[in-house]
Amino acid sequence: MTQLPQSGQESSALAVERHSIDFVPRAERHGHPRSLFAVWFASNMQVTALVTGALAVIVGLSLPYALLSVVIGVLIGAVAMALHSAQGPKLGIPQMVQSRAQFGFYGANVPIVIVILMYIGFFAISAVLGGAALADWTGMSISLAIVLLSAACMLFTIYGYRVIHRLERVSSVISALGFLLITIKLFTSYDVSTSWHAGHFSLSTFLLAVSIAATWQITYAPYVADYARYLPESTSVRSCFWWTYAGSSLGTLWMMAVGCIAASVAANAFEGGSTAFLVALGPHGTQGALSAVIILGIVAVNVLNLYGAFMSATTILTTVGRDTRVGRGMRITVIAAITVVSTVLAVAGRGNFVGHYEDFILFLSYFLIPWTAINLVDFYLVRKERYVIADVFTPLGRYGALNVRCMVAYLLGVVVEVPFMSTSFYTGTMVGRLGGADVSWILGLVVAAVLYYVLCRHEGDDVDGRVPAHRPAARADLPPEPTAAATS
Repeated sequence: MTQLPQSGQESSALAVERHSIDFVPRAERHGHPRSLFAVWFASNMQVTALVTGALAVIVGLSLPYALLSVVIGVLIGAVAMALHSAQGPKLGIPQMVQSRAQFGFYGANVPIVIVILMYIGFFAISAVLGGAALADWTGMSISLAIVLLSAACMLFTIYGYRVIHRLERVSSVISALGFLLITIKLFTSYDVSTSWHAGHFSLSTFLLAVSIAATWQITYAPYVADYARYLPESTSVRSCFWWTYAGSSLGTLWMMAVGCIAASVAANAFEGGSTAFLVALGPHGTQGALSAVIILGIVAVNVLNLYGAFMSATTILTTVGRDTRVGRGMRITVIAAITVVSTVLAVAGRGNFVGHYEDFILFLSYFLIPWTAINLVDFYLVRKERYVIADVFTPLGRYGALNVRCMVAYLLGVVVEVPFMSTSFYTGTMVGRLGGADVSWILGLVVAAVLYYVLCRHEGDDVDGRVPAHRPAARADLPPEPTAAATS
């Protein structure tokens, strides 16, 4: 039988978080959805988002079209990302645990493995940028700098939810001030108008840049609900959506626009993952402070990556013993192991930074977009926010061990993308016919969403009545069924 920790709040905001993938009891819910603005603003007000925006110019677009591609991609991608946010307070469990309601208790491990690889990859990429800033500032080797930053991220992650929210609030203010100075100096130090018409327009390149910007936002989807799951269950879908959407889109648009402009005025601004170009923009005597801002931003986002990886890895590990209790020893061990793997990858792969990064973010989109389509269709259209949380923690409940129909929708959503994929290591057969455009993410989104709805549209009917006879007895520390309040 699934066992969960007893109710009771942590004695201090600085205490190590006791919950992991288990349901957060109503007595422990707290906070206001406006806190989500700081989390997602801070996580995007950092140099990895800036480099992502720079890719629009690096792949060949002129500055006006690069900026337009960023705006379109961010605003579209942020919709999908922010829609996941409401799942946190409504369900009280982490995002990827909730995927068991679509894929099944064991079936959910398939997308979770992809998500863990995503976390590790983004952690490594961000660590390279943060390590470069620390190394340039202090003179230490970049490898040592990466290790030190990774250790700091590990410590914050071990403490968990409350400490992470505090870190993001502080980082959002400091990063905004630091990058405001960088933005002003970028415009006053360079004549941006001279690069306004540099480059060219290509529809295929434009769509690629839109895809990169949208994917950046969608990559937050597998863990956006994790940072809302302690909010009161009465928190409205509307408030969660808009606070998350505003924070994420504003922070991302600012950083990606700066990245586009920086890449247009200095072609090699981010060569090898260096942040020296940004730091050098500061007035005399401010370089150290700007380095600290960049480092803080990297820590802020990598703590989220590491926390999400811990949640996802724990979700897989608990399918073996089906016990959601995660002691402090296991928490530290899992977080430390992921940190070591991510840090080794960062140190080993820091050479061809831009090339690796572009391929990585496109590769993620092929697998994450069908997942996000299925998850959102299930939450808003099929089950309409109504779930039996106890059944998420057992293969014997209504969600089963493996939902074959969901897996069919997911896999076909990925397969349909293959002929339209365009990366340095693989180009689909349809790419040439479309002039080199990569529209795979659009097809994956639509096909997976439509197929899941057609195949699984009746799966939400049993929430109000037909409970399987083999369903385990409900526990007092789990919510009654159905869990969700009406959307407001």
